[in-house]
Amino acid sequence: MGRMNEANQAHVVADPWPAPVATAPLDATVTIPGSKSLSNRYLILAALGSDPVRIRGLLRSRDTDLMMGALRALGVTCEEDTDEPTTVTVTPPKDGVFSGNSEVFCGLAGTVMRFVPPLVLFADGPVRFDGDEQAYARPMEPLLFGLKQLGARVEYHGERGHLPFTVTPPEHLGTGDGKPVKVRVDSSSSSQFVSGLLLAASRIPDGVLLRHTGTTLPSLPHIRMTMEDINVAGGDVTMPERGRWLVQPRALGLPGTVTVEPDLSNAAPFLGAALIAGGVVRVPNWPAHTTQPGGLLPSMLHKFGATVTLDGDPFDEVNDCEMFDDDFNGTLAVTGGTSIRGLGELDLSAAGEIAPSVAAIATLANSPTELIGIGHLRGHETNRLAALVTEIERVGARAEELDNGIAIEPVADDALHGAVMESYADHRMATFAAMLGLRIPGIEIKDVLTTRKTIPDFTGMWTAMLAQHE
Repeated sequence: MGRMNEANQAHVVADPWPAPVATAPLDATVTIPGSKSLSNRYLILAALGSDPVRIRGLLRSRDTDLMMGALRALGVTCEEDTDEPTTVTVTPPKDGVFSGNSEVFCGLAGTVMRFVPPLVLFADGPVRFDGDEQAYARPMEPLLFGLKQLGARVEYHGERGHLPFTVTPPEHLGTGDGKPVKVRVDSSSSSQFVSGLLLAASRIPDGVLLRHTGTTLPSLPHIRMTMEDINVAGGDVTMPERGRWLVQPRALGLPGTVTVEPDLSNAAPFLGAALIAGGVVRVPNWPAHTTQPGGLLPSMLHKFGATVTLDGDPFDEVNDCEMFDDDFNGTLAVTGGTSIRGLGELDLSAAGEIAPSVAAIATLANSPTELIGIGHLRGHETNRLAALVTEIERVGARAEELDNGIAIEPVADDALHGAVMESYADHRMATFAAMLGLRIPGIEIKDVLTTRKTIPDFTGMWTAMLAQHE
């Protein structure tokens, strides 16, 4: 059903797509699909267990379809509910042994290319990995170096440290002396290298002691998300100190049914629209306790000048969203003010994936903003720092690439102008351009359907939001 929806979208959505301008303040409620990060972690953990797991609210997008395709190639059964395609039952292979002598296609999905290769440690033969042409530029060497330390062999079929490659499982796992295997990786360019190794480490006899060797550690909330999910599945992973993780050998098994939270990072363009267009945008089912980096959004939007409430209660900037009980899920409402405040300097190292949305808001602010701590975004779907600078300047604003971020200097609205904007096969660059289009007439977006990576029907949701206004 997901692929049929993709085909229908490709048939009806123009390329380039004219980004709609907001003609009135918004008064919209937007329901956000499930979290890609949680969906793909649950799929991996379900595959590593011994019993079937029913995942409800699973994001159905290109990335999650690629993940299920990868698991099927390894002998895992992923069965959709016939009445509800966002409910999928995952059945691990018999005896926990994955199928080797197979091929995995990663597309441009970082979670597939970084989370699935460690599963080959438990396969009965080599597995070849390939992906989209753009994926060949994404770094892989730290993860593969970690697998080599665990005994795997890696053969490159192109540039060293990049797709395509083949992973061959080791003859023996663990030290055999009761001591955890020591693994050292430099995860400066992506937290996914750590997460991918942690997800598989519980099945290593004697456990694993994993150490990050780089000078920076981006997206720590994503690693904490991985740790929490592993522990929910019966694992035992701790972080005795920053950049060091101890994983005890444990049999993993998610509960029989798990439910995926909404993708809070995908809420960023919609909630940011309230600041850009004015009015209010509401997102239901916002979790009071979450490991998602998008949980930092309310405090950022508040600093930009928005009024933020959760089920009508004022947002507390000091306590963020932790002012509520853990089991509380409510409606987050963001109301724009008369103008957008520039933020000066903002460290986004904990939530780099929302940087494009934050950059769109900052481009339309009344004073400069520097987004720092995001140098690792150069290794995402595209070099997001260079792409953001190029596209901000394309519409008449000013931006500069920094060593670890970007500096944005807004200009008067009448100095901004429409343009045909590139998406770079990057879903977040496409939503960034759509946000600018709310205020700037004449913006068109190339390949807007790249948003299917995490939002199956972004253009439909965006248009529906604009139809709801005061």
